[in-house]
Amino acid sequence: MYHCLQNEGAMPMVAFEVEMQKGGGAAVKMMCRFFMHDDPVHESLYRITDRLSSLNIPHAVVGGMSLGAHGFERATTDVDILVTPGGLKALHEKLDGLGYLPPFTGSKNLRDTTTNVKIEFLVTGGYPGDGKPKPVSFPDPATCSNVIEGISYINLETLMELKLASGMSSLTRLKDLGDVIELIKIRKLGEDFADKLNPYVREKYLELCRAVLNDPNPHEGDSDFA
Repeated sequence: MYHCLQNEGAMPMVAFEVEMQKGGGAAVKMMCRFFMHDDPVHESLYRITDRLSSLNIPHAVVGGMSLGAHGFERATTDVDILVTPGGLKALHEKLDGLGYLPPFTGSKNLRDTTTNVKIEFLVTGGYPGDGKPKPVSFPDPATCSNVIEGISYINLETLMELKLASGMSSLTRLKDLGDVIELIKIRKLGEDFADKLNPYVREKYLELCRAVLNDPNPHEGDSDFA
């Protein structure tokens, strides 16, 4: 695992996610700031999307930060962005060494050198979850994005498809299915939403949707151990 970056002649930068993994009061305070949108992750989101827009690189915010744009806010320590292969090449040409550095040579990802937050890039044609070929893949961001408060986010249908496909791929990705459940609750989605999804994930969506609809205590279970 790559925990830090280092410029020649400069002190190492400790990765933001590593600092958060230490826990304690500082981590709690930072999570409080996250939900007020006054934290390094949101700062990094605003900065990188502004840079990509100014460079005319098609992109869409995905992952944890896109959940908030669609109504379910949960803390995360990085920013995930969908780009095309050409966009990935262009952004590295334009941004490497200019406020951003790759965590290691040849990495497709960058780290914001001001906040130490990782910017992770998902590339059109790749596969969610375990990375193995499946009927659902990362699309071209130009075909699946919505602008929300000036930032390009992946649309709800595509976000749900990717989350479902990821969660179905591995037991280690069950968090993605949990995200789908929360979006079903918050957006009050019904079984008809399945018609908007790739057939590969429809049955899993319907299973989760029916579980939500048939939950006799839909709010009591929202708290840990309730």
